[in-house]
Amino acid sequence: MKIEKTEIKDLFILLPDVFTDERGYFFESYNKSKLSALCLEHAFIQDNQSFSKKGTLRGLHYQNPPYAQTKLVRVLDGEILDVAVDLRRNSPTYGQSFSIHLSADNKKQMLIPKGFAHGFSVLSETAIIMYKCDNYYNKESEGGIRFDDQSVNIDWGIDLNDAILSEKDLLLPSLEHCNSRF
Repeated sequence: MKIEKTEIKDLFILLPDVFTDERGYFFESYNKSKLSALCLEHAFIQDNQSFSKKGTLRGLHYQNPPYAQTKLVRVLDGEILDVAVDLRRNSPTYGQSFSIHLSADNKKQMLIPKGFAHGFSVLSETAIIMYKCDNYYNKESEGGIRFDDQSVNIDWGIDLNDAILSEKDLLLPSLEHCNSRF
């Protein structure tokens, strides 16, 4: 497994070593010791999975402390544009976003630490996303920022006029007015 740094501190891309033959393929999608060797120690306690149709946009979501979550995101079927936004007020990259295409074909994963908002748009006809979390969901600790906040300026790779969004996501505040406690 290769682990690549991004331009945002503590945000990493994981690229598994994929072994293929006439039967198909095999790869380790998670190896605690390899992450620990790089001081990326997370005790994942919950796996979440979602299915979405093309044009769906989910996010941008986060959990405030003490229920903040580190996420390890991957795609089991299809392709998404995965996005993380730095909410750590003391970070030199506060308010900046990072996006990457994750797909069943490229098998890349994004490790998103606590202190980031997360969201994705579905680029394929459908997509199945799975992510590990190191903390449980807590409704009172949830927060989010609006997907089309101009101060963050994310290109979601889809036509936002046709995006499929939840009512909850349409009501999220801007970065400037969010309830982030990072």
